Amino acid sequence: MSVVTSPADRAHLSGEALPHHAQALSKPNLISVEEAKAMDVARMTDLFKAHMNPGQLHFMKLLGFHKIKVERAEGMFYIDQTGRKILDFFGGFGSLAFGHNHPRLLAARQKFQEENRHEIAIAFMSQYQAALTHNLAACSPGDLDMVFLGSSGSEAMEAAIKVAERAAGPKKPKIVYATNSFHGKTKGVLSITDGSLYRGDFRLLDNTVRVPFSDIDAIEHAFRSDPAIGTIVLETVQGGGGIITAPTPFWQKLRALCDKYGVLWVADEVQCGYGRTGRFYAFEHHGVVPDVTALAKSLGGGKTAMGAMIARRDVFMKAYGTPKSAMIHAPATFGGMGEACITSIEALNVLYDEQLIDNAASTGAYLLERLEALHEKYPKIIKDIRGQGLMVGLEFQDFSQTLPMVLRPMVSVLDDKLKGSLSGFVGALLLRDYDVLVAFTEYNRNVIRLEPPLICSRENVDTFIAALDALLGRGIVAIVKDFVKSQMG
Repeated sequence: MSVVTSPADRAHLSGEALPHHAQALSKPNLISVEEAKAMDVARMTDLFKAHMNPGQLHFMKLLGFHKIKVERAEGMFYIDQTGRKILDFFGGFGSLAFGHNHPRLLAARQKFQEENRHEIAIAFMSQYQAALTHNLAACSPGDLDMVFLGSSGSEAMEAAIKVAERAAGPKKPKIVYATNSFHGKTKGVLSITDGSLYRGDFRLLDNTVRVPFSDIDAIEHAFRSDPAIGTIVLETVQGGGGIITAPTPFWQKLRALCDKYGVLWVADEVQCGYGRTGRFYAFEHHGVVPDVTALAKSLGGGKTAMGAMIARRDVFMKAYGTPKSAMIHAPATFGGMGEACITSIEALNVLYDEQLIDNAASTGAYLLERLEALHEKYPKIIKDIRGQGLMVGLEFQDFSQTLPMVLRPMVSVLDDKLKGSLSGFVGALLLRDYDVLVAFTEYNRNVIRLEPPLICSRENVDTFIAALDALLGRGIVAIVKDFVKSQMG
């Protein structure tokens, strides 16, 4: 009986040198899963500096975040290497509607794996994609019923502006966007993201028009003066801008203007959608429906990367409704993978079964009420409280305004340079001394962003408020001293 051997085996038996093309590759020095799990903070820091983003580490050290190694996470909490439970009022910029490791999502994913179901089946129709797109259409008002699945908010928003541009037609290629907007970091949506930090020196699209957010007169002037405008893209609630909302009359007038001038309205709901404000979409508070919208963040249940563009059928069909145009923006390789889809399907069911949208409304109102009480207690420190549901902004005064009157004129000249310092001090000390994690905003650095999971309870709110109250009660001088001490430790 003959035995088939490999080229390496035959060369070894015959004493011949192995041809170069047939030589077995040696395994690089790879880290295993278990070794990664056991890695300590010092090793993590070395690898972060060597392979990821050394500059970012500077800011992590300022906040004390570099000392944390998350071992696991459950519900509202991270658990670090010491067993300390950290209350999560950050929520991954709205990505953790269900908290960490919701049991129903874990069970659905485990069953999917145990049954060896398919992940990628691009040549065939997927029952999981079909079900998820149906569910998203069912959750969406009006005739928002055509869905494109992707893997991120940026990808969903890229799909949104592409479908709008195609539907608007070649004579109306211009896109209106707002001051302090954030729509993503890929180059298309970066072109309508109003942040010099992110825009950098990249060469971006030139078919854009910038207007002040929520300024309906400026928008009407732009529409009237430039017939080449075919699309307007707005976050319903500006997250990076500092949790900025616009009143209902603005959105209703916007809908009417878009209809009048033949402009398509794209509502970016990547961060504010999916129940976060107390309705499935934030625009539903205003009784209007856009032509195109986008979701991501919590759409993947905090367990997978999932984004979706949802468009009115007539808009979609204008863009991609013929066999010739159907494949212009067809699904990407990882758009709607099997386990990602079933995670999102189960997540949408959990969202309604556990009444998490209602909880976002009621618990969010309670959070705003408790924060307003702190605003009244510390008016020299807290400038404003705003938001809706569990998407809340806590804005601090400029640094000079928190100091005794005699010092304000001298320090006020430094306010711009000191922007973000107080929110940074508070965020760092909330984590260090009270085991509470909060987030910040890109454009107004004086704002702390609160986007806890939609499972957040009144008890969680009370814990957060008690921590913030105790910290602010120290006074500004003590807060600054305590922060400085934390940097010396």
